[in-house]
Amino acid sequence: MPVFYLVFLLIISQRLLELRVAKRNREWMESRGGVEIGADHYPLMVLLHTVFFVSLWAEAALRDYPLSNRWPLIVFVLITVQIIRYWAIISLGPYWNTRIIFVPGGEVVKQGPYRFLRHPNYTVVILEIALIPLLFQAYVTCILFSLLNALMLRHRIRIEETGLAQHTDYTDTMGSRFRFIPKSPEK
Repeated sequence: MPVFYLVFLLIISQRLLELRVAKRNREWMESRGGVEIGADHYPLMVLLHTVFFVSLWAEAALRDYPLSNRWPLIVFVLITVQIIRYWAIISLGPYWNTRIIFVPGGEVVKQGPYRFLRHPNYTVVILEIALIPLLFQAYVTCILFSLLNALMLRHRIRIEETGLAQHTDYTDTMGSRFRFIPKSPEK
């Protein structure tokens, strides 16, 4: 049980820090004329992630916080996923956000993990929503929220990619890259 609390608090702290960074970046983008699109789904996304943590807590508590026998592998993959998360955030710099905001004249980021795939941050979220529950054998949370997240990302990515195509050279720049699976950049 103490391991669960440690992991849970670490992830919640990480998310709260990311929200602070997103707020700062949002203010920076808005000061440069940034415009948000798709704001109507944002509260649902926040709700989905909040209820994910409640579900994880409840399911793990009902089962007395069982740590998976495969925890070393899961922890290794989770740490790797976090490295990719921060690589993506650092690569986007002040353009990284939890909202979809476009700054006039902004360019598509082609560095970091964006050299290999279109949506590394979403890939990270997909993996986290599966791996964190698996660490504590919370299989219902894993399956349910993986499906709900897939529906949310389907909607969100459609909005984001439409906006990117309208406001940037996204289609030409990222058209040959896969959304979630790395692919070597074409020369």
